[in-house]
Amino acid sequence: MGSKSSKCTGPHSSIVPAERIQQIILLIRGEKVILDADLAALYGVETRRLNEQVIRNLDRFPDDFMFQLTRQELRALISQFAISNGGRGGRTKCPYAFTEHGAIMAASVLNTPRAVEMSVFVVRAFVRLRAFLATHKELAEKLAELECKLSSHDEQIVAIIDAIKRLMAPPGKADKRRIGFRSKNGGPAE
Repeated sequence: MGSKSSKCTGPHSSIVPAERIQQIILLIRGEKVILDADLAALYGVETRRLNEQVIRNLDRFPDDFMFQLTRQELRALISQFAISNGGRGGRTKCPYAFTEHGAIMAASVLNTPRAVEMSVFVVRAFVRLRAFLATHKELAEKLAELECKLSSHDEQIVAIIDAIKRLMAPPGKADKRRIGFRSKNGGPAE
């Protein structure tokens, strides 16, 4: 079985590690998405061209494949990630956000060799991110379970330590008992 190289080929080739793609995946509206400018850069086209093709094929992009950010979401991204704010040659329209399925559909409507090839890397990045988040969710659940067990163990350990302390404590005057037999009147037997 031959092995495929993980390098991209073609006139615009460059190696794009999955980690770099994972870094451009954002969480917006509870969805993991890639913004149009980042997707266009990966696919080796201008953002304008990507968006033109998407608009021409809008029926292929339902809401769960792609959505346009609101001005408020864009402002939040600008403040968090220092992306272009639209002034002096920057963006004038709110960007589109593509989900995993939307990114694949965008590659199909662009139909360039680089877009098709890079879509495989994009899918792999989404899959790795999903696995990473699932692993962290499982770890968080196990940690919470362990914390519950430890809190009940803590109570048991405290009870054991208290019992040991009582056993180690010197007896008080009230605890002193005389050794021997007692008579019926409570005194020592003779």
